[in-house]
Amino acid sequence: MRVIAGSAGGIQLDVPKRGVRPTMDRVKAAIFSSLADKIIGEKILDLFAGSG
Repeated sequence: MRVIAGSAGGIQLDVPKRGVRPTMDRVKAAIFSSLADKIIGEKILDLFAGSG
């Protein structure tokens, strides 16, 4: 699992080997691309990261 944007973009995150199903990067990128003009200058926290 990795951060896809912002100042931490590209950083790999350590996650448990089992029981974690992260959202695919391309899905996250598509969601945030569609919201980009509505969230200018805001910080976003993915609270469901790895929940599948």
